[in-house]
Amino acid sequence: MDIYDFSAHTDLAVEANELASRKNGSAIPGVHMDTEEEEGVKVTVIDVTSEQAARSIGKLPGHYITIEVPSLRQKDSDLQDRVATKFAQVFEEFLIKVGVNKNSKALIIGLGNWNVTPDSLGPLVVENVMVTRHFFELMPDQVSPGYRQVSAIAPGVLGTTGIESSEIVQGIVEKSKPDLVIAIDALASKSLERVNTTIQIADTGIHPGSGIGNKRRGLTQEILGVPVIAIGVPTVVYASTIVDSSIDLMIKHFKQETQNTGQIMGMLDGMPENERLQLVREVLNPVGHDLLVTPKEIDQFIEDIANIIASGLNAALHDAVDTDNVAAYTH
Repeated sequence: MDIYDFSAHTDLAVEANELASRKNGSAIPGVHMDTEEEEGVKVTVIDVTSEQAARSIGKLPGHYITIEVPSLRQKDSDLQDRVATKFAQVFEEFLIKVGVNKNSKALIIGLGNWNVTPDSLGPLVVENVMVTRHFFELMPDQVSPGYRQVSAIAPGVLGTTGIESSEIVQGIVEKSKPDLVIAIDALASKSLERVNTTIQIADTGIHPGSGIGNKRRGLTQEILGVPVIAIGVPTVVYASTIVDSSIDLMIKHFKQETQNTGQIMGMLDGMPENERLQLVREVLNPVGHDLLVTPKEIDQFIEDIANIIASGLNAALHDAVDTDNVAAYTH
């Protein structure tokens, strides 16, 4: 069963775990979670270790890291530098955790539509990453120590190319033979607070279009033959999710102010969250109002977060770039 059918749609493992734990009434067996927070940057590590746990939260077995920075929308350049540095450190440790060595050749895939701002994260990151494969191919004796082979491409979307992104990437992988694929895509969240303030890293691959409910052929190790690390940032929220969250906030508010919450909210007061969300969707979908919502400042947000990810990748992939200080690569 698809979690999208009965729960608030989210591509974030941390949110899926929150939903499943709340429904279960306790932590999900087989899901191990550790959290640390420092100076407004929260890092959550989730390891899904069993198929049963994966089914419970609606995510594939694997390793997930979520970096949350609620203040990232305030356009604080110093904070952006710190986030880029933290992302570089976390990603470098993640590469070691999944068995990627210093000499592994990397192919960076920027998924998404560069003509649609909330979906342009991948192409924007590709524009800013440091590509080096051509130097290794054409002038290997002039490449300084501390760099690895990195190539990058933004394959576009099915609607503009007529070709599935996975088919394009599969052809590139067969010809260029990278040891690792890093796929970057925009995601969907169930929380407006996490939009453009959260970065997720996972070793489970990625499915283009999943953020808007499309079922596409994925970019996974099984399909490509090499490990696939997914990097995603939530840029949209479904209108139905916002409406459902608003109802929940109203119920909590009335319970604090009055004893007559049941009379005010009626059946909605005692309705389980999944049933209430389904009711909202049944109302909005027939009239075409279950829209995808994104913040009005998305133009600047998407450029800032793309620069953070690109500079962090540059530092994590190349030893010659200082992982502890990537400020020079963020602007």
